[in-house]
Amino acid sequence: MVILTLNCGSSSAKYQVYDWDNKEVMANGVVERIGIDGSCITHKAKGKKTEIESPCPTHKEAIELIIKEISDPTVGVIKSMDEIGAVGHRVLHGGEKFTKSVLITPEVLDGFREVIDLGPLHMPANIMGIEAAQKVMPNVPHAAIMDTAWHQTMPEETFMYAIPREWYEKYAARRYGFHGTSFLYTAKRAAVLLGKKPEETNIIICHIGNGASMCAVKNGVCYDTTMGITPLEGLVMGTRCGDLDPALPFYIMRKTGMSADEMDSALNKKSGCLGITTKYSDRRDVEIGAKEGDKLCQLSINMESLRIKKYIGAFAAELGRVDAIVFTAGVGERGPVIREKALEGLENYGIKMDPQRNKWSFTGNAETYIHADDSATKIFVIPTDEELVMTEDAYALMKGTYDVHTKFTYSFQSPDYVNKAREEGLKGDIEKRPDIAKILARDLLK
Repeated sequence: MVILTLNCGSSSAKYQVYDWDNKEVMANGVVERIGIDGSCITHKAKGKKTEIESPCPTHKEAIELIIKEISDPTVGVIKSMDEIGAVGHRVLHGGEKFTKSVLITPEVLDGFREVIDLGPLHMPANIMGIEAAQKVMPNVPHAAIMDTAWHQTMPEETFMYAIPREWYEKYAARRYGFHGTSFLYTAKRAAVLLGKKPEETNIIICHIGNGASMCAVKNGVCYDTTMGITPLEGLVMGTRCGDLDPALPFYIMRKTGMSADEMDSALNKKSGCLGITTKYSDRRDVEIGAKEGDKLCQLSINMESLRIKKYIGAFAAELGRVDAIVFTAGVGERGPVIREKALEGLENYGIKMDPQRNKWSFTGNAETYIHADDSATKIFVIPTDEELVMTEDAYALMKGTYDVHTKFTYSFQSPDYVNKAREEGLKGDIEKRPDIAKILARDLLK
């Protein structure tokens, strides 16, 4: 059986085709610039990558393009759409209506439409992607994998805002948290590397990508997180500001005459690293600029790292005991500069990074460790696998065996779990960077 997963953004659609029986990725890729001139698909399968330009005025054409590629006689991986047993869709926000993954029905879709205001930048694209996929594959079960589901265990003292009570009661204004599938995967994998049951672990997870958030995991479940009612709160991100004085937007609006929509766009799309440096949102560009002496790039790195460090301290105080700190996502997996600056000076808290191991850890294909031998707290770099979580949820929903993660066991919770595609990729990474072989986290289990 084949499981297809789709992650639709405002102008993109990522996908993965998974062979459930053989437990391996058959193909993956992304359609970019949906609704914009120059739409194209990047498709990876059978060890090859193909790129094709094709007009995609809406997500419907993008989904059709994905179907065409995965079933193409030359570059495709399936002979017929009949091979697809289920489709998993990543959905940003369920408000308080949807607290776990769910099979999509007309009523569920109506529920998503009711909470569009909680995720105006992402929810319309999520819904369009679902509707487009259902038109192309009307007889296949479609499942919604909620980005907020992982955070449903937060207690009131962490998810509530100090605002008028009626705002919560009437408008569901509270902290929801995001990157849930990533936190679920990395929390379960960290428990494996620690040799403990998930419910025995206290972990701080740093999901650092263009969008970035952190999660305090207490006794195996989410206790606190940095993002709020939307993905804007918390860390300094690629184009999002993160934490700021709530009065600041009003001050600027009064000074400039900006509208609410213009301010929303500025804080989400023109702030963060881009706002600080005035030109870069990609951390790779920021690091190059910093090395070349660009003061604003250096400031961006310092601000982002300090914000991460601040939350590590706050979460450590909440948890009391921290078994491990985990870095994941693009920057977290391949950003030794940010990791080092975020962790330096924490030795008195039992968190001691090994600078050399940190520099060696630069791969999305292996779990590595970067803590010093005498560090009380372990420090792991764990490549996330949100698509696998989506795949397993979709399959379980289709079979009627799905439940919340505290009552459900994922394949990657086994110490024997191996990602076949990443194992192949790791061989190439070690050829380029042999020192990676010295810090493989699985060696700690021996």
